[in-house]
Amino acid sequence: MRIRIGADGMVVLEEPGDFRRFGILAAPGAPLESALAGLARVEGQHAWVSPQALRRLAPQAGLPDWEEGFGAMLGYAGRKGWTDPTGAVRAHIEIG
Repeated sequence: MRIRIGADGMVVLEEPGDFRRFGILAAPGAPLESALAGLARVEGQHAWVSPQALRRLAPQAGLPDWEEGFGAMLGYAGRKGWTDPTGAVRAHIEIG
């Protein structure tokens, strides 16, 4: 699962059924702060992404298999320390 941010600020969730990887790929010059407003909080090279925002972006959200995989991903992230007290998930931001 990857959040892609275009140079124009458009946000798309790619591979929403791939629960084994998670990150953000932004085009050079993409307006990160404004593109992620309401979705995530940017802190340096990482962003804390709201699980509710990911559900809004994923067309499969609500389907039992997707929710099971997403829940497992969130559980794994929590065990690794990649969640904050609000449940937001840490994502590395790549520019490219």
